[in-house]
Amino acid sequence: MSNTYGEWLKAQRETAGLTQQQLADAAIMTRSHISHIEGGRRVPSREDARRLDMALNTGNVLSSFLPRDDSSIADRFEAARQLEQQATVIREFAIAFVPGILQTRKYADAVLGVAFPPLSEEERDKAVVARLERAGILDRPVFPVVWALLDESILRRVAGSSAIMAEQIMHLVRLAENGRIRVHVLPLGSGIYPLLQGMVSLMWFEDQPPVAYSEGVHMAKVHDSPHLVERIQGAYALALSDALPLPESVALLRAAAKEYEHRD
Repeated sequence: MSNTYGEWLKAQRETAGLTQQQLADAAIMTRSHISHIEGGRRVPSREDARRLDMALNTGNVLSSFLPRDDSSIADRFEAARQLEQQATVIREFAIAFVPGILQTRKYADAVLGVAFPPLSEEERDKAVVARLERAGILDRPVFPVVWALLDESILRRVAGSSAIMAEQIMHLVRLAENGRIRVHVLPLGSGIYPLLQGMVSLMWFEDQPPVAYSEGVHMAKVHDSPHLVERIQGAYALALSDALPLPESVALLRAAAKEYEHRD
């Protein structure tokens, strides 16, 4: 993915004789946020770009030439994956499949096996490995703090086989009972609620603004506009208010896993 914007920002900063920290102070941002923009890992919000223009005396160039959202889904997902590794808090919502960082190997293989056009065996293996590598963040003792808000339909839609479903659901139970994640299930009787359009991941960081990542059919996007991120956070909070508390959610997960175990 081209990083002309970030490279141009870096050139203007160096021409002005500023370090990343000095520019961050002048633009009321964090040094790491400047670093991510220069490295092509983040796109500044319009307000960030306006402050950068003021700090660098570049008129409205950085505001006018913000990168357009024309990158591929793979590029945008890679940006989200990098942010996921840096996050201190992650709140996931899913309606179709268990979120990627919470998937077992067999479940991931079953989900990736329904891609169209079909993946070759080599491509599928690489995709499964990449997904399991993402799950490595849960091997850290505390951070990121992870919440998973799951529509009950995920538990009822069979991915692969009953055995795979039982293993996957018990994986969620163990993570929740070990205190590594919080999981809340939205019962099928909850009716219509915000976020039904697709998967959402909310991320917070130690030293940069929060972002949201959404994904649907042939669509993936990292949102960093403060106004839009706040709206998505509000939609998540509203949906969470209708979900089952943690103990009841874990009990429902256990019951679903037992149902699958008895099918075989």
